[in-house]
Amino acid sequence: MSNYTKVIIFIVILIIFSVSVIYFYNTENSINKVMPDISDSIVSGDSDYNEAVDLLNDKNYDESKNKAISASNNFNKSISQLSGIKDNFTSNTNDVYKSYVNTLLEELKLKMNATGDLLEAIDYYKNYQNSTGNSYASEANEFMNDALEFQNVRNGLVKDNPDLFK
Repeated sequence: MSNYTKVIIFIVILIIFSVSVIYFYNTENSINKVMPDISDSIVSGDSDYNEAVDLLNDKNYDESKNKAISASNNFNKSISQLSGIKDNFTSNTNDVYKSYVNTLLEELKLKMNATGDLLEAIDYYKNYQNSTGNSYASEANEFMNDALEFQNVRNGLVKDNPDLFK
């Protein structure tokens, strides 16, 4: 094998390695870049959901429904952004990031289920069907409790890996 061939092979390997490192860095960097926006949407969704519950308890059905719809929109926005991140995972993506995104997606799916049940409960309460409304409200509460378990796992991942989550 000539020296010229060895140099070409070395350059090709170096280029492949460089592209891999840059892509790996950009994947994790893009996750860190978009996470504040995702986090803001989740916080807003949680706040809207809680306000919807308070308004429902005050029998303010229309405002409660508006807040629940807003919560749903915020959760959907986060799911959409996280799905985009997940679609760009590679074999080089850190397993902690993968676990975080997957855990967060599960949490948000549960919150979406809770919001859907809350919207159903609102409609039934508004139509004086309290028994059915209570069933949906109870299911919504169970979904939110399940979501909190995933939230605790997610928070543990951040706590245990502060160097990855900036």
